[in-house]
Amino acid sequence: MNYQIIKHSGESAYLQLYRQLRQDIVSGALPTGAKLPSKRSFAEELGLSVITVEHALALLTDEGYLLARPRSGYYVSFGQASPAAVPPRRARLEEMRAGEGAPADFPFSLWARTMRAVLSDYDRHILDRCPSKGCLPLRQALAAWLGRSRSMTLDPEQIVVGAGAEYLYGLIVQLLGRERPFALEDPCYAQIRRVYEANGASCTPLPMGEDGIQSAALARCGAGVLHVTPYHSYPSGVTASAAKRHEYVAWARERGSLIVEDDYDAVFAAPTRRIQTIYSLDPERVIYLNTFSKLLAPSVRTGFLVLPERLLEDYRAKLDSFSCTVPVFDQLVLAEFINAGHMERYISRRRRNQRRTEE
Repeated sequence: MNYQIIKHSGESAYLQLYRQLRQDIVSGALPTGAKLPSKRSFAEELGLSVITVEHALALLTDEGYLLARPRSGYYVSFGQASPAAVPPRRARLEEMRAGEGAPADFPFSLWARTMRAVLSDYDRHILDRCPSKGCLPLRQALAAWLGRSRSMTLDPEQIVVGAGAEYLYGLIVQLLGRERPFALEDPCYAQIRRVYEANGASCTPLPMGEDGIQSAALARCGAGVLHVTPYHSYPSGVTASAAKRHEYVAWARERGSLIVEDDYDAVFAAPTRRIQTIYSLDPERVIYLNTFSKLLAPSVRTGFLVLPERLLEDYRAKLDSFSCTVPVFDQLVLAEFINAGHMERYISRRRRNQRRTEE
């Protein structure tokens, strides 16, 4: 085995093994259909516990790189030609709808306590003018949370806060230019196309298959921007496989195009807590978008973009004079809710409830 676990590196042993195995799978060093050594062999060779190895293999299985066969072991399932590959489960419409109100188990008392704490701690500063990209405490909280939950490494300066996904769709067109053709999943959330076209952009629909946009349609597409929802695309419920996510990135690199990654439901769609994003595969070609309407409650009209560093100068030139559309108080409450750990505990509880319901 060509793997090395560095102690005291600051990264968990299971994540080090996960990243090295994933690299070998994507590069083809571990070809599609190949059987991996047993968990015990990995553990003995690398000086790890079997549980640590199992954690790394489970994460790769969750993300679609491996397939676990009972009483047989783990096999590489990455790639279109994989005989073992199983399309990710499609979500039902009721799973993806945010609903009219907050979930019954929303921690309202904690939310109210956080609001009171912000009023006390920030006092009259909640009346201050907000920077165009959003309040720094919220952008810092978001950057830290994305690092923990998505393994995304970024600077808070890359984050732009706005009042919900639809506002941010419009901001994307204004940033990239309406002359760039956009390609969308077909079917997709209807408001995506409406907002893009209302801002003067032309849109090309690309038909969906079992694990994402059909490869033939993507190969023929010459759009400058590809908007995708990798987890629980609405309304089809399709989740993109690991191979498909890499295919999107390869397409963007070949054409010099950009990807808009709409991540509205990944927290509850992906079976693992650490969710691989398309952004993490190529941070300079992906605009990452998320919103708290589904994550927390429909009334939390706060969303955000993560921009590639190479687009920051364009943002300053074109959009830095815009006012942030989310009130300062709302941003500070959300920042404190994240920093205190309330949001992640709430997400964990909802995920546990979701698993019990599915069982």
